Amino acid sequence: MPLGILDDTKLEHVPGTAPLSELGRTDLEVAPGIDQGLLKHDATGQIVLIPQPSDSPNDPYNWPRWKKELFTVVIAYGCGCVGAVGPLLTPAFVPLAAQFGVPLQRFTLGCNGACIVAIAAGSLLCNTLAVKVGKRPIYLLTTLGLAISCFWAAEVKSFGSLAAARTIQGFCMAPFEALIPASVADIWHVHERGFRMAIFNLGVLGGINLAGPIAGSVIQTGSYRIAMHGMGGAFVLMLLLVVFLMPESAFSRHDALNIDTSDKTVDTGISEKQFAEHIEDRPAASESSAPRKTFMQDLLPWSGYWDHVSFWRTLLRPFVLILSPIVMWATLLFTICISWLVLISITLSQIFSAPPYNFSVSAVGATNVSSFVASVLATLVAGTVIDGVAKYMAKRNNGIFEPEFRLPVMATYLIFTATGFFAWGQSLYKREPWPIPVIVCMGLINFGVQLGTTSVVTYVTDCHREQSAEAFAIMNFIKNMFAFGLTFYANDWIVVQGVRNCFYVIGGTTVAVTLTTIPMYIFGKKARSWVFRYRVLDRVLKTK
Repeated sequence: MPLGILDDTKLEHVPGTAPLSELGRTDLEVAPGIDQGLLKHDATGQIVLIPQPSDSPNDPYNWPRWKKELFTVVIAYGCGCVGAVGPLLTPAFVPLAAQFGVPLQRFTLGCNGACIVAIAAGSLLCNTLAVKVGKRPIYLLTTLGLAISCFWAAEVKSFGSLAAARTIQGFCMAPFEALIPASVADIWHVHERGFRMAIFNLGVLGGINLAGPIAGSVIQTGSYRIAMHGMGGAFVLMLLLVVFLMPESAFSRHDALNIDTSDKTVDTGISEKQFAEHIEDRPAASESSAPRKTFMQDLLPWSGYWDHVSFWRTLLRPFVLILSPIVMWATLLFTICISWLVLISITLSQIFSAPPYNFSVSAVGATNVSSFVASVLATLVAGTVIDGVAKYMAKRNNGIFEPEFRLPVMATYLIFTATGFFAWGQSLYKREPWPIPVIVCMGLINFGVQLGTTSVVTYVTDCHREQSAEAFAIMNFIKNMFAFGLTFYANDWIVVQGVRNCFYVIGGTTVAVTLTTIPMYIFGKKARSWVFRYRVLDRVLKTK
């Protein structure tokens, strides 16, 4: 029973479990007939690389560190832009609804609701295309679509046209929510992912939180059209960054030991005798003899990557993956983590434009500054907390890493976020001075959300590395459909029940859902074994 996790006795090796560190290990031979010296380690020589890279210089796991870091910087910028464009207009919902001559609830539904439901649909379709042809073509096309739709939204003459532009924006936003975690897993090893996943989350949450202060001031002093033109310019820059610094990360890996996704301790994909012969013949047959791609080859819009599973089978993959208890649980947590932030964003103007606060458009937007600061602070500690806890627990577990070692960090989500929701509702009900709900409560909420979502995303990636794109596609689809439902009644909910009762319900729901992390931690390894043993995913996910 590794540190409270129920062990599994039905498989030799449960997928996801892997030797992260050899410190304290006594089984110097990892598998019969396989010399442990064949395992590749990090630069310190103490941490086993999970997954094991191939010998190809074009394997993203073998990219130079500078190339990986620049790739991650583009992720942060791109996710920031995508995070910003969603709630860009929320500080001005009340005056814009009056300007277009539509009720506030209808404006919210057309402006944000259409965008959210398009993200849900786009998550599935873009994932299908990305699995078939690779991620780079999808990133390029949708970034171009984001730039065009922003310029379109800036010049609309009617509310219908604005809703249409926002729908296109939502569809093009989808890859930067659904595919990025899989891209992170494509290039970073397990012990490096926590901080990079936090960077991804910071991009999204940072964009959401910075959009308000900037757009609010721009809209108040100029117009929403200027804000949309500026957003279009940001996406033009993003397109250039994607072209030059985001090469294809999907890679068909051969000649690599599988120590994390197989039911064998070490899986070579061939018999031990064949493996030994293959090692001897490696100079003639190894991927290492393949020439390294040139910079110009990396710039090609399509690398030639192709998955032979049919389009329709690929489209069905995410719906089958929801049968995994890990993905089912993560979808519940991910939906709760993010959707309540959507509810807050679409009700900020309603709450702070009214008495006793009577905020201007720019002041409503500025309420998000504390959320951004909290997200940055959480990101700074995320690497130490999430990766550090996993490495510490792996060392305590005789060097064996379990994906469930990511889950103790969810305690921070329970403590900070739930407290923030209860305090938010109470402070607004009592009409406390604005620094209490804005700085204290929103700061607590976003600090917890950043750590919580990073923990959930990293856990799913560790459990379902080979199907991570499909996992995040279905997670984003369900999350955005739930958020879309919120746009129908969020504003009216606060009017009818009051802000305190509304957020007491949200806080209570958050506590109840987060407590499911305890059984997930205890039974997670058995769940991973069950998924593998009963081949829950194979009929759709495998080509044969």
